[in-house]
Amino acid sequence: MLTKGLEDYLELIYQTISKNKVIKAIDIANEFKISRPSVSEALIRLADLDLIIYEGRKGIKITEKGVVEAKKIINRHNILFKFFSEVLKIDYQIADKNACKIEHVIDDEVLDKIHQFSELYIKNRANKELN
Repeated sequence: MLTKGLEDYLELIYQTISKNKVIKAIDIANEFKISRPSVSEALIRLADLDLIIYEGRKGIKITEKGVVEAKKIINRHNILFKFFSEVLKIDYQIADKNACKIEHVIDDEVLDKIHQFSELYIKNRANKELN
């Protein structure tokens, strides 16, 4: 089971590597404004879960299992963000901030219902605009 913090690390690692950039523990420490030893401890835990390969000063690589998990986290965020911003019409910054918080604790069943509702709502809104 991943904690919120570990999910945040994994998401950042995936997004950085997806941009063809190298990421090191110091980069994560700087991004989250936390100590390097705290980051190293978390990276060791992610490596123990076979989500990343942590090579110390050489950088971090993400495993296939890590990519799958990171994509799930990002998908949860995107579904929530879309619901908040497009259905509830919440300001983008507030929608993003809340999606970040909720993505870590929401049940899959609830997320699926939000996703289904959002898609139906957006489809119906588009149909009304066409008519």
